[in-house]
Amino acid sequence: MAPTRPGTDDAAARSARDTLVRGVGRRGFLQAATAVSAATALPLAAAAPAFAEPATRHPGRVRVPDHPLQPGRGRIEGDHYLPSEVDAVRWGYVPSTGAEPALTVGSGETVTIDAVSHEGILEDQGRDPLSWFAGYGVAADGVLADAVAVARDYDRTPRDFDRDGPHVVTGPVFVEGAEPGDVLKVETLSTLLRVPYGVVSSRHGKGSLPRLADGSPAAGITLEEVMPPVGADGRASGDPRAYGNVSTFTAVRDGKEGAAGVMTWDGGEVEFPLAPFFGMMGVAYNGAGELTDPLLNSIPPTLGGGNIDIRLLGVGSTFYLPVTSPGALFYVGDPHMAMGDGEVALTAMEGSLRGTFRLTACKPGAGDAPEVAFRYPFAETADAWVPIGLSDPDGSGGGAQGSDLDVAMRRAVVNALDFLEQDRGMERSVAYAYLSAAADFTISQVVDRTVGVHGVVRKAHFDR
Repeated sequence: MAPTRPGTDDAAARSARDTLVRGVGRRGFLQAATAVSAATALPLAAAAPAFAEPATRHPGRVRVPDHPLQPGRGRIEGDHYLPSEVDAVRWGYVPSTGAEPALTVGSGETVTIDAVSHEGILEDQGRDPLSWFAGYGVAADGVLADAVAVARDYDRTPRDFDRDGPHVVTGPVFVEGAEPGDVLKVETLSTLLRVPYGVVSSRHGKGSLPRLADGSPAAGITLEEVMPPVGADGRASGDPRAYGNVSTFTAVRDGKEGAAGVMTWDGGEVEFPLAPFFGMMGVAYNGAGELTDPLLNSIPPTLGGGNIDIRLLGVGSTFYLPVTSPGALFYVGDPHMAMGDGEVALTAMEGSLRGTFRLTACKPGAGDAPEVAFRYPFAETADAWVPIGLSDPDGSGGGAQGSDLDVAMRRAVVNALDFLEQDRGMERSVAYAYLSAAADFTISQVVDRTVGVHGVVRKAHFDR
């Protein structure tokens, strides 16, 4: 079945053009996809909203796919389509400011991207998703073809499990008209589960309860409280498959409020609702000569966004990113089916998604992006403005889980004050008092070297 989307023949023409531009590699890759998806996409949101009047469509019920949503199969909503083909993705690193685009779109156009989860394909899981997922009862035709291809054939950069980020990064997308000093407005219009399962992993030396490189526990816990337990730590073997990391396979089924994740243990199970979003949405921020420059590692978020891990950034949200490179060079990765604030075990419920985004270049003084977004990532939902703070906004992170949440918290408060003063006209001292009385500040995540805090400033408080 050919990719389809509601709309005119122009959309099909644009999709065909994208295919031709990318050449034989993509055509051959799409031919490798054998399973047909019966998943049905949600409708696109309305026309691009102005700042402070975001799309109001809510995600509704998350649907369980009957079959894997293979590359190029099923309904594709965007003006353009970008698959995660093996010769285009970056595994563990984000694009630099000089990266070659994988796709070019016009400002205000939409793009559908098939993102691949790293869980089930990583080296500690055997780098063989067919075998790994088979251990949990998933048949070969239930595994995504692009996940298999990336795990088997990726050789764009050498893989070092201990050094590289885990994420399969798709892009970058060049947005016509976006220039340094602008803001890229990213509206998430739809998210579709590509498979009916996900994975949550905890790895030694990482997460919120790690043992540090010198063998001691992180501050505030004992060795007995480290997770995974110290006795299971096999990192000295040098073989990631023997590290003793823990991955929890999580099935998806229809629950009380739509698709739900289900975890089981001897004698019990727990069910929780899914709320899909992309943990990684970003624009090129650091320039580098090497694809594996440490400043391009996919783990820490930066002022260009990246692995920001804010669970409010689902369908109906808008994410504003300061542009530092011509074309912005937008990328995605780290698709999540569900995540709690903090992401304490290391990962969310990771699972491959198909997302559709509207990408719009916003110019200074045009009034279609908040002032703070020209220097720092900022988000909003239909109900709230979301100022963001990062502990290390350049993203170097030092390679450890030692970043300071206090720093992230202070920056989130300052960015909230700047927003309320500059975009809402509040006196700064009144804004400071208001934030203390009525806004919430929440830990985004504590596991990405650079830790994050985000505020929730409710729009209803400003209605008259």
